[in-house]
Amino acid sequence: MEILLLLIYGGIVWLIFFKFKLLPWNTVTQVIAYIIPVAAITLLILFLNIFAPSSHDVRVMNYNVEVVPAVTGQVTEVPIKPNQHVKKGDILFKIDPEPFLLKVKNLKSKIPLLEAKVVSAKAYDRELEDQITTAENKIQVIDAQLNLAIKRQQQTKELADLGAGSKFDYEQAQANLQNLQAQKAMAQSEKSQYLQKISAVSSEGELSEITQARADLEQAKVQLKEAEWHLEQTVYRAPADGRVINLQLRPGAMAVQFPIKPVLTFIEDEQWLIALFKQNEIRYVKDGDHAEITLKTHPNHIIKCEVDHIVWANAQGQLTASGRLPDTQADHSEEGRFAVRLKVSESDKDLFLAPGAVGVGAIYTERGVIIHLVRKVIMRINTKLDWIVPKLH
Repeated sequence: MEILLLLIYGGIVWLIFFKFKLLPWNTVTQVIAYIIPVAAITLLILFLNIFAPSSHDVRVMNYNVEVVPAVTGQVTEVPIKPNQHVKKGDILFKIDPEPFLLKVKNLKSKIPLLEAKVVSAKAYDRELEDQITTAENKIQVIDAQLNLAIKRQQQTKELADLGAGSKFDYEQAQANLQNLQAQKAMAQSEKSQYLQKISAVSSEGELSEITQARADLEQAKVQLKEAEWHLEQTVYRAPADGRVINLQLRPGAMAVQFPIKPVLTFIEDEQWLIALFKQNEIRYVKDGDHAEITLKTHPNHIIKCEVDHIVWANAQGQLTASGRLPDTQADHSEEGRFAVRLKVSESDKDLFLAPGAVGVGAIYTERGVIIHLVRKVIMRINTKLDWIVPKLH
């Protein structure tokens, strides 16, 4: 663009000084003629980089998912082809479901038996409750007899002390009292045993029958849900709209549940258009500003965009987490650039942008609109040059 402007300026100088000889060509006019383009182009470039900043590092990036199966098994079907576009929920591959189906059937067959065991344990539990009630009634009867025996003992003791009663009657009353106390202790011991059996944990730390039966049933239900989930995972579906680029998976291969060994990589349709700018170039850039990019994969095509947002952070703004003090010595590294995310306008929304494509771009701020035309011309010249492939082989 600068060469084009110089050629235009040279043509104007030739017309003024040589063609029509409107001004004399002397030392003064020569100095002025040479200074004007240098100063003008310098100012133009300075303001252009502020009001219409450009980036020579525009990148197309997509989210990608490294697919690791949730279960291990032999692949039985791969119904997609390389680079085939799929919708969210479409089947990518299937794993042999037979081992997982057998486990589900096995657990389903156990649950009725465990439920019957719980019913039996509940019946046993009710029997223990009846025995506890009987023991409590027996204790109440003994308590009433104890109260009477205590009074008789006191009465016979008083009569024996006064000489109005025999010592034998007093001793007999004492024996009756001790007998009733022993009966009460035995009844309480029986009640304690029944309570211990019906409680969750016995004194030896073993679970009661009903508690164990319920625990076994719940464990089987959880295992069944887990087995059913594993069975569902034998069919892997697309997590989003996208495509599988480098498809190497084939029926008969073993899909292993191992995080560092994905069976395929899924490329989502959602893209990031990132343009990297120096820190002092984006002072006037705002969300919604008009932008243009050109990619080497689309020569002679201007892709209309607008600014989505500026990523106001980079790696140089982060201190490495460690137990050491931050190293603040100058390392003579270049200042970090900031990324500006762009979104493609509706007119180019259906244009295929290959992940990893690179190019150049420009943002047109609300200032200096009069010189935006210069940047647009530069962009269009650059995209035409993308047709040229400078290779000798």
